[in-house]
Amino acid sequence: MTASTPEHQPNRADLHKDPARVSGMFDQVARGYDRTNTVLSLGNDRMWRVATTRAVAPKRGERILDLAAGTGASSVSLARSGAEVVAADFSPGMIAEGRRRHGPGAPGGGIRNLSFVEADATALPFGDDEFDAVTMSFGLRNVNDPKKALRELLRVTKPGGRLVICEFSHPPSRAFRGLYRFYNDRVLPVVAKTVSSNADAYDYLNESIKDWPDQRRLAAWIREAGWTDVAYRNLSLGIVALHRAVKPVGDR
Repeated sequence: MTASTPEHQPNRADLHKDPARVSGMFDQVARGYDRTNTVLSLGNDRMWRVATTRAVAPKRGERILDLAAGTGASSVSLARSGAEVVAADFSPGMIAEGRRRHGPGAPGGGIRNLSFVEADATALPFGDDEFDAVTMSFGLRNVNDPKKALRELLRVTKPGGRLVICEFSHPPSRAFRGLYRFYNDRVLPVVAKTVSSNADAYDYLNESIKDWPDQRRLAAWIREAGWTDVAYRNLSLGIVALHRAVKPVGDR
């Protein structure tokens, strides 16, 4: 919540991506966030989560950072492998909701190998070379300096460690791209008003997707940040792209 936004008023970010406004916006939608995403994505969010988990390939004994984890849905999927997972997000509301669902006080005692941390993607509160793998789903687009965030992710990853970024992208098919734009411009706002506590947040979602770089440009940003073996594949005909990379070892 920003100082200028009363608690009862919907908070709406814009393409300047002021961290306080973006964080406040996510605070307001935290409780119904996962349900709303499932409705608006027509259930595809679950398939994207499975694909991301498989790309990370978590293993027991590894330490994994799930950045922009929201309420921890993606983190839980990773933690099922037995890896130690840190769910990090810059929205206190999202972190609080994640702890309520999956923390020590949750039914069954929560998930012991899952912890929640409030964190800024451009200044991560972790040491160098801490994680075997780092991942970020649908969060890089909301950072005001995504290139800096990619460098921070590199810093906290062990040499040889893995990066997986799942993010909205641009369908390569012109015909499907037009259909997708129609859905985002005409259908999504109507549905969001029905299922979300802050429909304005999903207007921002549409704007941020249009403004976001395509698959090749994001892959170039990842290389510029210092990652190697950069590759991507499209999910749902390019609505989403799954980017993968590796932190170099030594002087490679």
